[in-house]
Amino acid sequence: MASKAGKGYLNAGLGQLVNLILAIIPFTSWLLGGVTRIMRGHLIAGILQLIPPITLVFWILDIIGVASNGDLTFYA
Repeated sequence: MASKAGKGYLNAGLGQLVNLILAIIPFTSWLLGGVTRIMRGHLIAGILQLIPPITLVFWILDIIGVASNGDLTFYA
């Protein structure tokens, strides 16, 4: 599911700890998660990520995904 260009937020290939910190902070997870999903070609998931009530679901899923394998894995 991960992009070949890199892992984590913005496909930058950041370390797992940095990605986990970015996933835990709500604002960065909201913004970078939406941008990353759009960059990976999941336009609808990226737009849904930016809608406030739905972003809570993506926030939890991002924390789980980054903690387990260091990458956004749900719709990214």
